[in-house]
Amino acid sequence: MSLVGTACDAGSLAELYDTCRCDVIVADIGMPGANGESSAVSLLRRILRDPACPPVVVLTMLRHPPVLSGLLVLGVSAIVDKRDTVHELIDAIEAARTRTPYLSERVQLVPESDDASPQPRVGMLSVREWEVFQFYARGFGVSQIATTLGRSVKTVSTQKRNAMRKLGLETDAELIGYANQIGLA
Repeated sequence: MSLVGTACDAGSLAELYDTCRCDVIVADIGMPGANGESSAVSLLRRILRDPACPPVVVLTMLRHPPVLSGLLVLGVSAIVDKRDTVHELIDAIEAARTRTPYLSERVQLVPESDDASPQPRVGMLSVREWEVFQFYARGFGVSQIATTLGRSVKTVSTQKRNAMRKLGLETDAELIGYANQIGLA
């Protein structure tokens, strides 16, 4: 196994993906975008749509079952908790190379969701929902977001609610907690 590149933000990872061939991608779900915003989920969605995409291993501290299952539905091959040992990461990379799904020990210990219905796909927010989510996570109120984006308060409120539903978040506290976990807030 050899390392062919490193990236400190989603923009650098996108550039590496476009210019460097690799067998496995390891990405931090909370990786910041080039301008400090988190855009890892959007980038992963773009990468995973590519038929030539290598397997993807995600590093995370997320503990929210719908989000974790959403990553798998999105097409991620392996999920490793950042608090797991380096051996777990190596095992995940080896499993991903053979296209075998892998969940690290800590990820497997996340309690199952009580809701038996299919979970939403993380990262499937519309562009407008993602904009609202980012502003809200940074402490903007719905009225401030509406003014900034030139939308009605009702539209922004609906987009925030839809984003929360798609991410499996029920309260504003969960939204802020999730934003913190992915490095957005």
